[in-house]
Amino acid sequence: MERVTLRIPKQQIEEVEQMVETGEFPNRSEAIRAAVRDMLNEHEDETTEQTTNKRSWAKV
Repeated sequence: MERVTLRIPKQQIEEVEQMVETGEFPNRSEAIRAAVRDMLNEHEDETTEQTTNKRSWAKV
């Protein structure tokens, strides 16, 4: 696994910490990994939808 350093506004990291404290995530790293996974899945869904909605040149 790669280590990535990033800067996050204090308010956002406090919200992540709250999610950890309530047991939604075991730690900050897992919360951030989940957010990245969600973003990538959403992007993949949008890309798939765009590809599916393209019209072909000839109508069948």
